[in-house]
Amino acid sequence: MTRWAESSDFQERLTAVADATERMLESLLSSTPLPGETARPARFMEAMRYASLGGGKRLRPFLMVETARLFGVEGEGVLRAAAALEMIHCYSLVHDDLPALDNDDLRRGRPTTHKAYDEATAILVGDGLLTYAFDVTADPATHPDPAVRAALVLALARHAGIGGMVGGQVLDIEAEISTTPHQAEDVIRLQSMKTGALLHYAVVAGAMFAQADEAATKAISRYGHAIGAAFQVADDILDVEADEVALGKKAGKDADRNKATLVAALGLEGARQRRDRLADEAIAALDTIPQGAHAEILKEAARFAVERKS
Repeated sequence: MTRWAESSDFQERLTAVADATERMLESLLSSTPLPGETARPARFMEAMRYASLGGGKRLRPFLMVETARLFGVEGEGVLRAAAALEMIHCYSLVHDDLPALDNDDLRRGRPTTHKAYDEATAILVGDGLLTYAFDVTADPATHPDPAVRAALVLALARHAGIGGMVGGQVLDIEAEISTTPHQAEDVIRLQSMKTGALLHYAVVAGAMFAQADEAATKAISRYGHAIGAAFQVADDILDVEADEVALGKKAGKDADRNKATLVAALGLEGARQRRDRLADEAIAALDTIPQGAHAEILKEAARFAVERKS
């Protein structure tokens, strides 16, 4: 893929959604109990905010907000659902960093949650973020139609759970202890679950908010699958090529831990070719629907996913 010039409009939209997501998370993670809650423990809320605020590209919220926007829907409800998705992502990072899993000391250039607090708190922070994400998604403030809310909750559970992100993490652990070479098709399946599932949910949820028609929903789904896969291949490559300052975490750990990556399965050049092909497939999917003529921001997101440096 030829190096692309990131447009000012894309960067402005990415920054705007990241800032709006940050504000929404700050509001949702306030110390004030909601109706039905008894209390919000002060140190625990501090740890939840530590795990969720002040870092990351917020790509998943961006994809949800921009997909909904493509179909003519904007506002606080979409942003609430996007923040809920980011909570799921943040919970997964907190748990991934624990000694029982990846045992990382750094995340986004600062101590991981279990290092900044303690392991028990980090486990509970993840539990709290996961549970609260469904609370926020199911709240009438997110969408007035209960059928849409129910569909969002079901889709989020399927993408985040056994057959999605959590199941992918299980396959990742199993791959680490495997004594046979990682096969490309197995790595692709693993990555489609562990990383790709939440990215896919981001775009299909955006279409669900707008109650997009079947053809548009299928096209957005293809886009979501492709960008999710491309994002993870890019991560595999960054672990080999990037330095720790750029990544904000330890580099080179994939090979050290026998991680199932497409760099290991296909070689570095083969992984680059697949990454670029997936970005092209994501863009092509958008061109199959009338709204695709106005989807330049989402097309740039596919390019950003593969050419980012962290």
